[in-house]
Amino acid sequence: MNNLLPEIVTIAMNAGKAIMEIYADPANAVTTKADNSPLTLADLAADRVIGAGLAALDLGWPVLSEESAEIGYEERRDWHRFWLVDPLDGTKEFISRNGEFTVNIALIENGEPVLGVVYAPVLDKCYFAARGVGAFVKRATEDAQAISVKLCVPGEPVKVVASRSHADERTTALLQKLGDYQCVSMGSSLKLCLVAEGAAHLYPRLGPTMEWDTAAAHAVVKCAGGSVCDFAGVELIYNKKDLHNPEFYVSSPADKKLLEQLNAK
Repeated sequence: MNNLLPEIVTIAMNAGKAIMEIYADPANAVTTKADNSPLTLADLAADRVIGAGLAALDLGWPVLSEESAEIGYEERRDWHRFWLVDPLDGTKEFISRNGEFTVNIALIENGEPVLGVVYAPVLDKCYFAARGVGAFVKRATEDAQAISVKLCVPGEPVKVVASRSHADERTTALLQKLGDYQCVSMGSSLKLCLVAEGAAHLYPRLGPTMEWDTAAAHAVVKCAGGSVCDFAGVELIYNKKDLHNPEFYVSSPADKKLLEQLNAK
């Protein structure tokens, strides 16, 4: 893992460079998929870079990408180790040009994310982690720094990754259980990473997501001492027959008071 992690960081950054070439000249960069969801030329360019980079490692592990999601469960059910990739997470952020989109690459072993890289090319910010190595963030020209989740200090507001202005009724009702809280806004899988680095205490996700949306950041959270659980408290798993995630929350499992508030009836 110690040797592999820098290789994946390099691949993610190379994919980020391909994205930025298109981001700099966005004319005609957006098309639509069969389900009418947006697809950018940057998604496809980053997917090609990542695919070539992983193939060059010559490890023989299969790749499941958002752009190859048609691979059937019968083929991948026996994949005990594989790469799970979202070449551009946050297509809406890309289109709106707010810079809060990422390249996500995760290594899955027996349903568990054991390595993850989340790179935000506009921000030049990279989160990376691996089992037995730790979790880190590197900002632009700064040296990488180790990160860890933070407990909520009694008497201080809970920092929540959510939007007051756009929260639906269910999210609002959930957050009201917390009492005094502050909202931290962020796009794409960077929301999970905010909890991993201790900039927020909680990220509840009540909307739909796919496995490739969360896997890389999930690895970062786990290696930073946090967890990504469904609302029954079960850690998310990967390579299910249905690639949709359940609704989930991201937090420190040691933050007992926060979890009690979250699960209060």
